[in-house]
Amino acid sequence: MRHQPSRRCFLSTAAFVAAMGAAISREEQILLAAQEGAASEEKNISREIASQMPHGKVRDISISRLVIGGNLIGGFAHSRDLVYISRLLKAYNTEEKVFETLALAEAHGINTIQCNPVCLPLVEKYNKERGGKLQAIVCITPDANKDAVRREIEEVLSHGATMLYTHGGRSEPPVMAGRLDVLANTVECIKEAGVPAGIGSHSLTVTMECEKEGIGADFYVKTLHSDQYWSATPKELREDFCWHRPRRSEPFAFNDNMWCLNPEETIEFMKTVTKPWFAFKVLAAGAIHPRQAFPYALRNGADFLIVGMFDFQIAEDVAIFLDCYRKLGKRERP
Repeated sequence: MRHQPSRRCFLSTAAFVAAMGAAISREEQILLAAQEGAASEEKNISREIASQMPHGKVRDISISRLVIGGNLIGGFAHSRDLVYISRLLKAYNTEEKVFETLALAEAHGINTIQCNPVCLPLVEKYNKERGGKLQAIVCITPDANKDAVRREIEEVLSHGATMLYTHGGRSEPPVMAGRLDVLANTVECIKEAGVPAGIGSHSLTVTMECEKEGIGADFYVKTLHSDQYWSATPKELREDFCWHRPRRSEPFAFNDNMWCLNPEETIEFMKTVTKPWFAFKVLAAGAIHPRQAFPYALRNGADFLIVGMFDFQIAEDVAIFLDCYRKLGKRERP
């Protein structure tokens, strides 16, 4: 026969459950308060770090000296011969993860992202939906057709671009063909739109020709990294504009593994350039640790560093950058 609890037993049990519920709720409240305290402390630390981030200016726009790069967010990876990397990046960097990453960047004092037009709407959405204030340096395609350039400029500005420059990989073919006028026309169109205009490139030849002909760029986005990593192309196999030439058959020839072929020459030439210099590929697409890459780039004249970062790298990268920048001392460049 099934046992039927008495009314007294039922009430006692109910009272015990209620008491336990109250105790659990109190415990949860204590834990929640502790978590909130930790979160508050973490926010205070982030604010302190953010306040230490140095800034520079392009025209009247204040830009954090460390800029987050957009390649990892967009799934654009220089993965050498690892064919799955781009797919892996896209799988990891969901929209929510991108928003978390951008929020972390802002919390650590980074106020600008460099990206291409494909990624820009996501940055715009982050700013609108999450209250972000990220500025965007956006690369566009140079073109001899000014109307085509103006259409692209209008499109990216409608999505919140702050500054524009010519895409590095697309700035080089016109120079290879002797058509520097294509870059000059693009810079002119950007300036007509009322925003700073820059020139991007991997090849130092592009920067040198633009300076020589005085095309009027407000800033340069030029690669800089050392060649002290095992997969760097040997000097005897380095060829200007190799990114646009057929792959060579020799072992260790260029294979999506090097983006500043002549760092010493780049450093020496950029000493003569007074316009702001955004150095990118400073980690050689992940081949060089920030502890080596950041002081190398800062010490050798880069005014701003564009660095692709996953969410779990931001705190460490910012700490390394701030330490390197402090040790640099007085800057001679803008």
